[in-house]
Amino acid sequence: DADIEYGLQMRFPAGTDLPPLMAIAAAGSTKYAFETGKIAAIEGRALGIHWNFSPVTDVNNNPKNPIINTRSFGEDPDVVGEYAVQFMKGLQEHGMLATAKHFPGHGDTETDSHTSLATIPSDSSRLWSLELKPFQTVIDAGVDAVMVAHIHAPDYQPEANRPATLSPFWVTEILRKKMGFNGVVVTDAMNMGGIVGNYSDTYATIQAIKAGCDFILQNNHFEETIDAVEDAVNKGIVTEKRIDESVLRLLKLKEK
Repeated sequence: DADIEYGLQMRFPAGTDLPPLMAIAAAGSTKYAFETGKIAAIEGRALGIHWNFSPVTDVNNNPKNPIINTRSFGEDPDVVGEYAVQFMKGLQEHGMLATAKHFPGHGDTETDSHTSLATIPSDSSRLWSLELKPFQTVIDAGVDAVMVAHIHAPDYQPEANRPATLSPFWVTEILRKKMGFNGVVVTDAMNMGGIVGNYSDTYATIQAIKAGCDFILQNNHFEETIDAVEDAVNKGIVTEKRIDESVLRLLKLKEK
């Protein structure tokens, strides 16, 4: 897996130099989104990458956003959904898995979740018509994975200060049950400030698994965390069934 959001050139000293997603949408045709996904897939597969943490499905609706901005297809949720689907298809039809990120939407925040927990507006109708809308579009179109972010909507969710990454409300109730997503849920990097500033590695990992996440990204204390997960299962804190669900999803992803 790799975060080659708009192509290989973003991470490697090789590959086609592709523009960020906002520039692709500004060109005015979804065929360019498909072609960008296709190029990223072909060049990525040549290096042995099978899974791309893209497309960004955030709506860029806050000019003060320090981290999403040009990484988004734009400020209209319908446009973002349409372009994200075509980028996804460009990847998938050329042998690469696609990931919608950063659920539930990192567009309307003035904080970078790399450094601390980011807040999005909690208005329910706004969330469903704006932030969540393009994610529903790509889920309905068959996206393989969804990346959950270290962000929260304090007045909308229970446990107001809990990041979506560790929230059963966001991962299980909203993403799985309400939005019907059955693929792999991957966390955003667990070494980012939105997590490590508030939680220990082992606690955060156990909570992410309990929330419904399948794939824990960039927790840097592997042996300690694996032992903690095993211990949590042995003590009944996490059920074997919960682990098996994630294993099956990841095996299906590998099969694909």
